[in-house]
Amino acid sequence: MELCVINSTKLLNLNPKTHLFVPQSTVSPSLKNPILQFNRKVPLNSPLKEMCPCSRQIQLLQPPPSSPRNSSFIKASSSASGVETEKLPADIIVIETQEPNSRVRLSVEVPPKIGEDCYRRVLKELMKQVKIPGFRPGKIPESILLNYVGEESVHKATVESILKRTLPHAMSSVTGRALRDSVRITTKFSDMEKTYSAHSSLSYDVIVDVAPEVKWIPENAYKNLKIVVEIDSKIEAEKACEREINRHHKSLGTLRIVTDRGLQVGDLAVIDISAMTIDQDESNVQEIPDAETKGFHFDTEDADNVLPGFLDSIIGIQRGETKSFPLVFPESWRQEHLRGVHAQFTVECKELFYRDLPELNDSIADKLVPGCTDLKQVKESLLQKCREMEQNARDQATDNAILDQLSKMVEVDIPQSLFEEQGRQLYGAKLLEIQANVKLNEQQLASLSSQKAVNDFLENQRENIINLIKQNLAVGDIFKRENLQFSSDELVKEVQNSIAEFKLHKQKYDEERVREQVQDVLEGAKVLEWLKEHAEIQYVTR
Repeated sequence: MELCVINSTKLLNLNPKTHLFVPQSTVSPSLKNPILQFNRKVPLNSPLKEMCPCSRQIQLLQPPPSSPRNSSFIKASSSASGVETEKLPADIIVIETQEPNSRVRLSVEVPPKIGEDCYRRVLKELMKQVKIPGFRPGKIPESILLNYVGEESVHKATVESILKRTLPHAMSSVTGRALRDSVRITTKFSDMEKTYSAHSSLSYDVIVDVAPEVKWIPENAYKNLKIVVEIDSKIEAEKACEREINRHHKSLGTLRIVTDRGLQVGDLAVIDISAMTIDQDESNVQEIPDAETKGFHFDTEDADNVLPGFLDSIIGIQRGETKSFPLVFPESWRQEHLRGVHAQFTVECKELFYRDLPELNDSIADKLVPGCTDLKQVKESLLQKCREMEQNARDQATDNAILDQLSKMVEVDIPQSLFEEQGRQLYGAKLLEIQANVKLNEQQLASLSSQKAVNDFLENQRENIINLIKQNLAVGDIFKRENLQFSSDELVKEVQNSIAEFKLHKQKYDEERVREQVQDVLEGAKVLEWLKEHAEIQYVTR
């Protein structure tokens, strides 16, 4: 067992490509809470490279500049309609209307001259492709061609041509602001077909989400950060080292069956656990699936990882005995839906063991930590690792406190498309965590992919998703305001390392996407470094 395992997840881009006329669908896998084993965090053994929480997810539609920072930007025209902007025979009229959630509505009016030009282009192309007996290609009379192909088909092709040619021009007013994959033509294609005429104008509406403006309350609030960072006393190196020595010592012991007494501290019990909610109205009593587990190996020396009062309630239980007792989930419990819940627990003791440990002295030093000759070396070796772990935990706690403070200092009108994309990425990361720890069958995977489950996750995690987006946007804004930079060598090196890791684990990857994410991580690291240098930080041990 390692001293510490860092939960690492890579935010997945699960945003499917959708047709411009079809409402964007969410097809990401869903999340179902894994079986609760009290408050113990299950490590994620994922080979995917960790993407820090400051990774910004906004990708703008913009002509690609030469700057490395903007290498992820793409042209609005190619994203919107699949072609480059071309010169039109007349100007289109575009009325831009601001809507809530950083959304812009573009009302487009296409003059008859453009419609006529598109109509002639369609006919010309059809004349080249259609073969009608008695006529040479390109020399077919219009009336005969229309009768052969069908006037309805020609009108449909003409409307498509109008959209293809005019949409890039309509989008020009939001170039550099429009979010990728957020462009939607809201006017029904069938309605445009009905209203189309070669001698009249054609109108359609487009909605697009744009990069939201970050408003600091007060202005430049990030320059005067005062942060209080709470540090768990468990991470203090000296205490952690003692626990590690004890853990290594216990691993050398032999488990022996307890036959003549009940459970006491130091024992290991195999127990079945179930729980029901407590309510005066018996009709409201429900099972708590998250608390139910069979064959749970409970080490009584790890009582800090379980519900407060649980250990005290089962002390003295004997093999084959069942105990029932009430407990209340604390308000600080990690699963929000269980906070404050009154529950009646039932525990059955299946097996009971005690450890027969060797004496803790220099003779077992090499077994505790290979290469050590005495307990002093054992402690020095473990203490060094625990100090590294403590520093990493302090750094992470500091980063989290800073990011949490930033989210409270900004006002942002978050686009729905950005909210859904960020939510799907978190959702994908959670699914990876489940798959890394639980083998899922096809039926379970199908259940996890349901639309309802995805929507439930987005709704239940709305506050967390919004806070994360605000943090991401705040970090990006600070990076730009303070003119922070990182070297191209850093970017190239980290991209190469990430790609090497994907290849090592034989995973597919998009090199452009990897570059974008690494770029965002480097930006986030620079911003956090800058903020730490300029903030007033106080550490409090709890």
